[in-house]
Amino acid sequence: MSKSPQAPRESRSAFLGDLLDTLTERGRSLLRRRDQPGPAPTPDLATLGDLLLSRRGEASGVALARALLAAFDAAGPDERFAFLRTLADRFGPDRAAVETAIEAMRREGAGIEAVEALHAAAEPRRQELMRRLNLAPGGTAALVRMREELLKHLRGHPELRRVDADFAHLFGSWFNRGFLVLRHIDWTTPANILARIIRYEAVHAIGTWDDLRNRLEPADRRCYGFFHPQLVDEPLIFVEVALTEAIPDSVAPLLDLGRSPIEADQATTAVFYSISNTQRGLAGVSFGNFLIKQVVEDLKAELPNVRTFVTLSPAPGFAAWLARERANPDSEALDEATRAALLPLDTPGWHLDPVVAEAVREALLPVAAHYFLKARTADGRPADPVARFHLGNGARLERLNFLGDTSPNGLRQSHGLMVNYLYALDEIEKNHEALAEKGVIAASGAVRKALHGKPAGGPAA
Repeated sequence: MSKSPQAPRESRSAFLGDLLDTLTERGRSLLRRRDQPGPAPTPDLATLGDLLLSRRGEASGVALARALLAAFDAAGPDERFAFLRTLADRFGPDRAAVETAIEAMRREGAGIEAVEALHAAAEPRRQELMRRLNLAPGGTAALVRMREELLKHLRGHPELRRVDADFAHLFGSWFNRGFLVLRHIDWTTPANILARIIRYEAVHAIGTWDDLRNRLEPADRRCYGFFHPQLVDEPLIFVEVALTEAIPDSVAPLLDLGRSPIEADQATTAVFYSISNTQRGLAGVSFGNFLIKQVVEDLKAELPNVRTFVTLSPAPGFAAWLARERANPDSEALDEATRAALLPLDTPGWHLDPVVAEAVREALLPVAAHYFLKARTADGRPADPVARFHLGNGARLERLNFLGDTSPNGLRQSHGLMVNYLYALDEIEKNHEALAEKGVIAASGAVRKALHGKPAGGPAA
């Protein structure tokens, strides 16, 4: 008997596609009966999770994963929260398996195989559930949204921290630097990506398309983003760069639509003036440091005349910290004379009077130096979140810029204060190690002088 001719590759692909669609429909049928009149009942997300973990077949697992993610997206806030709590309560380690592994260690000793068996048994079931959900089309993006939902409840429900730890653990692998692609974003980039840049800009709002064009098209402007292959056309983080002839102390000239651009080969300084994370569900997954280092390398290769790499950064925690210190009669950062000198901060428009602004400047910059060099979180890290990021990446606190940002947001969050962090390439590792090992903050002499009551920084206006 002769063998049947082998089916063309296209036919096999079509067959597998039809099979997957059939399995997908079967997965959807778990959510509701197709002949049931009226609106579909709310799916039991936990039951779908148990079923997904019980399946061994990849195709049926993909269909179930797709069904569970679709059901979570369609569920109301209460149902989503209930499922997240169920992940914490019911999808932890298999206790029976853990007890069996512990008993085996007691009986056989702590050999390598016994230890590895215990490690495998102790892994929470929800980690495997997340891995299987990630196999569904769009699964990675859906899990990022799921973690974003979880973060809304984390403060009031500490039991969800173990779920968040599993998300962070897996995301740390899935969003490894090796999977990220650096792309140059310019005015010719597809409009859907440019629209996301406008929406996600978190530091200096982009009001119009002309505003965006001013940040992308001129020869002295650059924008770069990190992209992940599973989140197509979604930048995970992007940085806006200004090429300048000096270190700037104010953001307004950089954003001025009427400014006169310079040629790129005239620039000596690259200024990172806005770094925006776009995915709230990836909070705590640090790839911003890789972005900065890669951009520095790209700029060095393109423009060898650029030798200085700095930020012009906000100080988002400063005003709130200062308000607490002003309310604290035992503050180490303020004496009575300083308190009196800072009273104009309570009056709207104080910064518009040059005499008042200069008096505030004399009092504010030493306090700001205290904030950056002395103030710490409960776990001993620098108090300011942006400072934690840049100092942790090995930058040096270079300069405090009084009234560097007089926008409503800048005045609200930092009384207009901005900061330059310098990335000196031959000092990055040393600065990082000093902070990580000894808690020592790398800072310029000008900033340290300000701490002792000798203000240094940008102009008063």
